[in-house]
Amino acid sequence: MAMPAPTTWTRDHVLDLMEHSPTHWPRYELVDGELLVTPAPRLAHQHAHSVLLGLIIGYVNAHRIGLAMSAPGDISLDGKSLLQPDIFVVPWISGRRPRDWEDVKSLLLVVEVLSPSTRQLDRGLRKRFYQRHGVPEFWTVDLDSQIVERSRPVDRSPEVVRDEILWQPEASIPALRIDLRALFLEVLGPDSPDSAQ
Repeated sequence: MAMPAPTTWTRDHVLDLMEHSPTHWPRYELVDGELLVTPAPRLAHQHAHSVLLGLIIGYVNAHRIGLAMSAPGDISLDGKSLLQPDIFVVPWISGRRPRDWEDVKSLLLVVEVLSPSTRQLDRGLRKRFYQRHGVPEFWTVDLDSQIVERSRPVDRSPEVVRDEILWQPEASIPALRIDLRALFLEVLGPDSPDSAQ
């Protein structure tokens, strides 16, 4: 028997949906009381996700600034919402790693690889949520256009990055440099429309 949909979604409702899901897909999220349900991503999305996560994990671990992870995760920056970012970096708490999802009160970076089913949500609702909750950098990776859009809390519109993106969460450490042309070439292959440019 199907579970009746509540008139107002809460974090507990979404956690219950996730508990009764046999897999991690579809992905359930709750943003400002709105239930978001997204299907499993395409292969290129997961390839880009894996490459970026590897680069970010290496950097974060080398400089001991936190934990780099990917969905599933129960991110609730306001205590009511529940988000499952593709890639996210959780800062250390008083010099130690968080022990539970309830310990996560802020993020250093969120990365979403755009999919046809999530494109509008990533660039709209999710971006505004992360900006409103002070996430220093939110990236949307657009495989079709071969760009990354970087948004910071005060930005009205994103910075469009094509060649190389830098991330420097602390001034005392060198920036992570990601060659976007090489990334897109690896993920999409040499036959992608812009690979020869």
